Amino acid sequence: MTRLMTLLATTAALATPLHAQEITEFRIGLLGGENAQDRMASNECLRAYAEEALGVPTRLFTPADYNGVIQGLLGGSLDMAWLGASAYAAVFVADEDAVEPVLVKTNMDGSYTYHSIGFARADSGITSLDDMQGRSFAFADPNSTSGFLIPNVELPEAGYSMTEGEYFSRIAFSGGHEQSIIGVVNGDFDAGVTWADGQGEWEDGYNSGALRKAADAGIVDMNDIVEIWKSSPIPEGPVVIRKALPDDVKQTMIDLVAAMHETDPECAYGIAAGETSGFTPVTHEEYETIIAIRRAEMN
Repeated sequence: MTRLMTLLATTAALATPLHAQEITEFRIGLLGGENAQDRMASNECLRAYAEEALGVPTRLFTPADYNGVIQGLLGGSLDMAWLGASAYAAVFVADEDAVEPVLVKTNMDGSYTYHSIGFARADSGITSLDDMQGRSFAFADPNSTSGFLIPNVELPEAGYSMTEGEYFSRIAFSGGHEQSIIGVVNGDFDAGVTWADGQGEWEDGYNSGALRKAADAGIVDMNDIVEIWKSSPIPEGPVVIRKALPDDVKQTMIDLVAAMHETDPECAYGIAAGETSGFTPVTHEEYETIIAIRRAEMN
């Protein structure tokens, strides 16, 4: 028996008829960042494993923006999602009892941080933010940590105003990380920000993140873009589970995702957006700083 078959046998044993009585389906929200079709394809393996382990229909949901996942978790129409730190903060600020963080993506070196990465076309002549005066800048989504929250804090601290027209000629939300990458490559924006672990090689799109996904998909040749800014380390966002779910359902899903890196590396690569060392336990305390930043931005 393979390790994956052993895992499924174990989780199936947990999926007693009690599960069917307490939940009739399981719903996984997929945060924006790439197009809906690719999000579904990358996570279909997770959906299939969860359905077999829980013994109930499991569905993937791909709202158009980050807020769709946030509202789904707050309203109880989603049971699980991998959120960015800012999106988790938004859920927690709105309802502290809605979800609980359970796992975090871990980098190849064992860390669980990543960076907001500023980038521009290699032929643009832009090599740093000092070259961006009077130019357009694309951000992903208002609820994205790396795609807005952290740049909105760190860029002004470094002397670059985030008031449109004062330094950057135009500040726009592209709708997601993939859209920002495409927008810059196509010349719709002079530069943009996205997320990456910052480890490995630039030519590969680093080890994991939106650049790696875009490079793998053939959306961008990394030789055609250059890095112009990198944020300080950001705590990787958590996998969250709806608190109201039965404990055995929650534990089944935690065990399934935590073991995925070993049981099905290809599936783990897809759901983690690249090369990682898997998902490890995390607690709410890791996100208190991001929550404080989020609260401050709301005032």
